[in-house]
Amino acid sequence: MNDHGRPVRPHLRLTEDGRRMREVLSYSRRGGRFTPSQAAAWEQYAERWVIPEDAVDDPDFTLSRWFGREAPLIVEIGPGVGEATGVLAAARPELDVLALEVWRPGVASALAEVAAAGAENVRLCSVDAGWAMENLLAAESLAGLWTYFPDPWPKKKHRKRRLVGRDFAALAASRLRPGAEWRLATDWADYAEQMCDVLDAVPVLEGGPVPRWDERPVTKFERKGLAVGRAISDLRYVRI
Repeated sequence: MNDHGRPVRPHLRLTEDGRRMREVLSYSRRGGRFTPSQAAAWEQYAERWVIPEDAVDDPDFTLSRWFGREAPLIVEIGPGVGEATGVLAAARPELDVLALEVWRPGVASALAEVAAAGAENVRLCSVDAGWAMENLLAAESLAGLWTYFPDPWPKKKHRKRRLVGRDFAALAASRLRPGAEWRLATDWADYAEQMCDVLDAVPVLEGGPVPRWDERPVTKFERKGLAVGRAISDLRYVRI
């Protein structure tokens, strides 16, 4: 536990002798240098739409305070540069969208995309998604979950770092309310197979591969996959 009562977040955990604890995570924190356009977007929008990481340590933290209202919540894990986030959120003004992205330049780019789409109902935070799902969200509280093109960790020795594994799938399913859907997409065939295997094994989920969701904009990561000849797999699972 930290001084505020919640478990310590990844990257802040220390061993007994004070060294940073080595953890198996689904991401690596890349460089944080902004381009001029990213810096401009951050300057203009971050105060309104970014939830600071340390804010979640406050024992009185609530998402409704940061959104300024009580509304059904969708979580997006890994929005990248936000190409899908703004468009999908703008089409759902009655919902709140919490986008979890640890790459700060991506957050800055996403701020510009959200602004361009006119999506006032998005908040971004760079907190670890697994930690956030477990510690910030109540059971059966989510109206939906989006996971588009998560890091595939293609090397066999790194597969354990993939986000959509057994433990995370069970946790995520527990946070979806009955009838809520989990939409996923990947351009790695073996990851799509893993996703299906893992999600098919969760008793409270039903679904599988589906045609491409027309509402989801084609993103930078999808274009990269298509450019090298990889097929895109879309999945949809529903909490029963």
